[in-house]
Amino acid sequence: MKWSIALAVTGACLGALAARSGTGRSADALRVCADPNNLPFSNNRGEGFENRIAALIARDLGARVEYTWWAQRRGFVRNTLNAGSCDVILGVPTGYGMVRTTRPYYRSTYVFVTRRDRGLHISSLDDPALRTLRVGVHLIGDDYANSPAAHSLARRGLTSNVVGYTLYGDYSKPNPPARLIDAVVSKEVDVAVAWGPLAGYFARRSRVPLDLRPVTPQQDGVMQYAFDIAIGVRRRDSTRSAVLDAEIARRQPEIDHILSTYGVPLVTR
Repeated sequence: MKWSIALAVTGACLGALAARSGTGRSADALRVCADPNNLPFSNNRGEGFENRIAALIARDLGARVEYTWWAQRRGFVRNTLNAGSCDVILGVPTGYGMVRTTRPYYRSTYVFVTRRDRGLHISSLDDPALRTLRVGVHLIGDDYANSPAAHSLARRGLTSNVVGYTLYGDYSKPNPPARLIDAVVSKEVDVAVAWGPLAGYFARRSRVPLDLRPVTPQQDGVMQYAFDIAIGVRRRDSTRSAVLDAEIARRQPEIDHILSTYGVPLVTR
C-alpha cells in the first residue's frame, strides 16, 4: 500500500509548532511530504485526493500548502518527515511504528479486481476458482512474503498462480502502481488483488468495465486486508497530532465526499 500526504496546525498552535521544527519557514504553512507521481493519492499537479484533503484543511486553518516531494519508497519517512523538511504524512496505517498517528479518517480494504465481462465474481480468498486463475499482486521487493495476497495464496498452495507486479514500477511513467490494474484490463491476469483506493480510482477510468469486491476475510491468519488510515507526524509531536485529530473530526463529512468522488471503497470493522 502506497502513501500520500497532507495537513497542518491551527490558530495559536501554528506558531509554536513551526518554532519547534526549527526550519525558519513561516508559521502559516502546511508542510506536506508527498509523492509527486502517485495517483489517486497525490501528484505534483495537485490532482490526488490527498492533495484535495490538504487544500481543504489548509483553507480551514488559513494556511497555505508547501510540499516536499519524494517518491514513496523505502527511506521515505527518513528523508522527509524525520529529516525535518515537512511535518505531516497523510495516508498512514494507524499504529505504523515509524510515526505517531492520528485518529483514522477512513478505513478501506484490499479488493479483487476482475473484468466484468468475465463474470468471475470473486470475493473470497477461499474461492475455488482461484486455483485455475492467474492472480496479479503487488510485490514490494523480491520476496513474495512482502505481499499479503501472495502470502495468503501461498498458504493455500497457489504460489504458481501468482503473477507479481512491483509496487514501485517504472517511475518515469505516470502512477507506476496502476500497472496492476492495467494487467487485468489487458488480460495479462484474470484477477488482481489491489489496495482499494488505487483500484477504485483506476477502475472508474478503465476502458473496459471492471468489478471490485472486498477481499474476505478482512483478517486471514496474520495477514490483514482492511486498514484504518490516519495522518502521521513525528513521534514526539503530540501537540500537532491532537490538533489534527480535531480537524479530522470537524471535516470528516467533506473528507468522506472527496474519498467518494475518487472511488475509494470504504468499509467498517
